[in-house]
Amino acid sequence: MEDTIVAISTTVGLGAISIIRLSGVDAIEIVSRVFTKDLTKVSTHTIHYGFVMDKEDKIDEVLVSVMKSPKTFTREDVVEINCHGGIAVTNKILEVLLNNGARLAEPGEFTKRAFLNGRIDLLEAEATMDLISSESDKARKISINTLTGEASNLIKDLRNELIQIISNIEVNIDYPEYEDVEVLTNDKLLPNISKFKQELEEILKKSNDSKVLKEGINVAIIGRPNVGKSSLLNSLLEEEKAIVTCIPGTTRDIIEGKIILDGIILNIIDTAGIRSTEDEVEKIGVEKSLNMINTSDLVLFMLNNNEELLNDERELLEKLKDKKKIIIVNKVDLEDVLNKKELDNFIEISVKENIGINKLKDKIKELFSVGELQINNMTYLSNARSISILNKVLGYINDAIKEIKNDSPIDIVELDLKDAWKSLGEIIGETYTDELLDELFSRFCLGK
Repeated sequence: MEDTIVAISTTVGLGAISIIRLSGVDAIEIVSRVFTKDLTKVSTHTIHYGFVMDKEDKIDEVLVSVMKSPKTFTREDVVEINCHGGIAVTNKILEVLLNNGARLAEPGEFTKRAFLNGRIDLLEAEATMDLISSESDKARKISINTLTGEASNLIKDLRNELIQIISNIEVNIDYPEYEDVEVLTNDKLLPNISKFKQELEEILKKSNDSKVLKEGINVAIIGRPNVGKSSLLNSLLEEEKAIVTCIPGTTRDIIEGKIILDGIILNIIDTAGIRSTEDEVEKIGVEKSLNMINTSDLVLFMLNNNEELLNDERELLEKLKDKKKIIIVNKVDLEDVLNKKELDNFIEISVKENIGINKLKDKIKELFSVGELQINNMTYLSNARSISILNKVLGYINDAIKEIKNDSPIDIVELDLKDAWKSLGEIIGETYTDELLDELFSRFCLGK
């Protein structure tokens, strides 16, 4: 990190202002070479008016902010150039800075430097990108709480609890001869670990709720061809997103759309009709539809009120028995043919006549406790990486409890607890690999 990086930090295009950011040991010197004022002698956290120059050629009239380390986002010298918005002028200033010694930043490299220099931890780094990509107000609130370190403190508290338990075990192992050290047996250890497990399970539950608030609910509309899936998608989105015809098999691939339901994002996916077919393209669509059952948070399984239940649909009902689902009987404006005694907890609707759509929305809110989610404390984890690690930690704790109940030696129990402690460190970046950082920060936009 000895070089100085530069990138455009605002969206490139027409606009009032563009911002070009530099960070590194030579940031102030590089900008001084192309600015009509010597910035090497100015005070930190000051703004200066002038022109960016390319030799004798004036490029743009700008304001330059100078921020000296360590009180900056990256804890390096940072300079931000506020120029007029526009592709040509912004790119020209970037070109001049590159020609004078700066290097084009990689995606997320500014935030990566902030992490590596100890300015933020890994959770706060991820929250930076989450805040930028927030699509609802609740997602914004979760991201800002994480960004301010509240979620990190939650993990640090868990690690502190674990290290206290581990320290007591190590004292017993290393200094058994000390009379003033309480002998720590499995019976004495179990209540502390069980209490820790309860705390962890509560945090996991709340974190899964936070993930729903931030990322939304992935909803797959499943059913045979011509059952009304595309019409339902269009009705929920209140736009003609999917092509609707009376010809079975019109939808060959998944079609996606989003709505906000009481502040919660619904990522709705209309899938190809599931049926046996010899059409190669339709076969691919059917396979994708079946895969969506496994990857979605909620399945809306649609049936026709005016047709009998098919064996293929019975098989799908069996496949969905352990899945969060809503069975929808569509076309209730037509003749009753479907034997509803074969169904449990279904909702009757008519997409064509706009019957039962609000009832469907209410059912979705009920299934995901949307009303309760709105009042929960939002200081929890909310991304898949962190929640996955928490689940891994819970596995280690369960293993430790199992060892205790099997009356295993206390040093064997300690191994599981140490694995749990190290894994919690992965969440906030106390332990990490270069591969993890490269993969994580590559998702960031270029100037962040």
